[in-house]
Amino acid sequence: MDYEKLAKDVVNDVGGVDNIEVVTHCMTRLRFNLKDVSLANKNDLENLPGVLGVVYAGEQYMVILGKNLLPVYEQITKEFNLKTSDPIDENLDHPRKEPLTWKNAGNKIIGFISSSITPLIPGLIAGGMLKVVLLLIVTFINQPFSKTSGYQLISAIADAPFYFMPIIVAYGAATKLGATPVYAMVATASLLHNNFLTLVSAAKPITLFGISVRPLSYGSTLLPALLIALVCYYVEKWLNKIIPGIFKSIFVGMGTIFIAGSLGFLILGPIGNMLGQVIAAVFMFLNATVGPLAVGLLAAALPWMVMAGMHTALIPFMTQMISKPGYDPIIRPAFILHNMSEGGANIGVALRSKNKEFKSECWSLAIGCIVAGVTEPAIYGVNLKLKKPMYGVMAGGFAGGLVASLLGARAYLMGYSNVLSLPIFENTIWAMVVGVIVSIGVSAIVTFILYRDDEETKSVTKPVSINHSDDDIVAVSDGSLMDISQVSDEAFASKALGDGVALKLANDFICSPANGTLVTLFPTGHAFGVVTKDGVELLVHIGIDTVKAQGNGFNVLINQGDEVKAGQPVVKVDRDKLENENYDLTTILVITDDKDKNIELKRTGFVKSGDKIN
Repeated sequence: MDYEKLAKDVVNDVGGVDNIEVVTHCMTRLRFNLKDVSLANKNDLENLPGVLGVVYAGEQYMVILGKNLLPVYEQITKEFNLKTSDPIDENLDHPRKEPLTWKNAGNKIIGFISSSITPLIPGLIAGGMLKVVLLLIVTFINQPFSKTSGYQLISAIADAPFYFMPIIVAYGAATKLGATPVYAMVATASLLHNNFLTLVSAAKPITLFGISVRPLSYGSTLLPALLIALVCYYVEKWLNKIIPGIFKSIFVGMGTIFIAGSLGFLILGPIGNMLGQVIAAVFMFLNATVGPLAVGLLAAALPWMVMAGMHTALIPFMTQMISKPGYDPIIRPAFILHNMSEGGANIGVALRSKNKEFKSECWSLAIGCIVAGVTEPAIYGVNLKLKKPMYGVMAGGFAGGLVASLLGARAYLMGYSNVLSLPIFENTIWAMVVGVIVSIGVSAIVTFILYRDDEETKSVTKPVSINHSDDDIVAVSDGSLMDISQVSDEAFASKALGDGVALKLANDFICSPANGTLVTLFPTGHAFGVVTKDGVELLVHIGIDTVKAQGNGFNVLINQGDEVKAGQPVVKVDRDKLENENYDLTTILVITDDKDKNIELKRTGFVKSGDKIN
């Protein structure tokens, strides 16, 4: 894999360096905040080798790279000097952002929260897993170690991402807004300063400007930092307008942290704390009433949330619950059980499949889901692609969530969503172990029952047994030939793209019209181009306006750049689905460049796939 080339292609296809406000990443995705989303070329991105998918959600443009993520991210930051801390250029020439309305308010809020916590997630996972290691050491290896100064210092390292979470959140929020991150970080850090903590511990009245300040603890909180970052953004913007240029460097920063910090003590901190308690109370109410059902339904819905990129919006609530009341009975259990069910579905496919290479790949992806907690390759590479395994994923997630919650599973620490993180459930670990077994088992069984190897596809996609000469042009499928001038598409009927022939489709498989190379393959699967060995260029377009189907109903069987034989299947279509959606499946073969050859094609009669038509 040429990571340098892939990095350059990705940046180019999201609209270029000038279109990127911020780039960051999670475990499997590059996450871009773009100035103008319309400049991104989704089709070209999805067609890049190494790219598993593209998602736009929560105002982030996400390129799913799986195992290729870190090398590509490193190349991007190296080659283009893009960092997550880069401020947004507020040049008025940039496209105007979508205004806030009642209709988009929910999406805007989720997008803001999601972008704000993105830099935080790796730190929380790192700290949580270090706490797990310490827990294992003092429980099973060396209990007296918990009394040593070494343990205290390492615990401080593990606790730091949680205790100083407000500062990291302030950085993420300010970066998202385009404010100067350090102002929001400093104003937020004041809530954690020892002076304030000492006043709180003294249990005496605290005032600022004669106004009472509530003695609250803000370590491990989220919402106060978001509110302070918002105030910093608007205060900084306002001060930049009213303060003359010669004094900006002195008074803008000072005024921003003074106003935002003061409001943090007086208003923003207490409001954020209260909202956090309300959120925690809502989840605790759900846990006390419909807890098992809530966990099961969330685990069943997570595969679709992951594909939409919306699952990260739940992280703040998970963190809030671990901070207060001190455990998470819903979100983290659902996250882990969803990953287990993704792995279980791949196990079901592996057990059913007769293709040794594919079987091995499924086992590998299942281990990745269960042990490493990385699901995107399994989702996009197997479960979503084959459709039936997704039913297994949802069934396994729901069953495991229901069982684990009924048994009382609770996450007491942050950790990643894999089996190695089970110690975060502490004394309820046994409940989670049972839930994991149920999720994997139910998902694998349901998938095994529902999924069937497509024997038709396998038999047809074997090497073509009839050898055609390099000059032969063959029928791309079964059906009745018709003159190209009769098709209901002016571009083809007028022969503006070249002469050719049309076919009333009577088969689900569309094949190569000649020996040569598959030089063009649209990501949607509705069209492809073949160049013969003597340079003749042929275009096959499956149906009229089928690009609007966006790939639904098209299953690409080979890869762009592959050598193909005349009559070799390239795409399988779901004719029933597409015809029910009123698509005209008349398939067109066009000679876009005949290299000055006199090529006459048969234009009438019924043909079978692979029949010579020239």
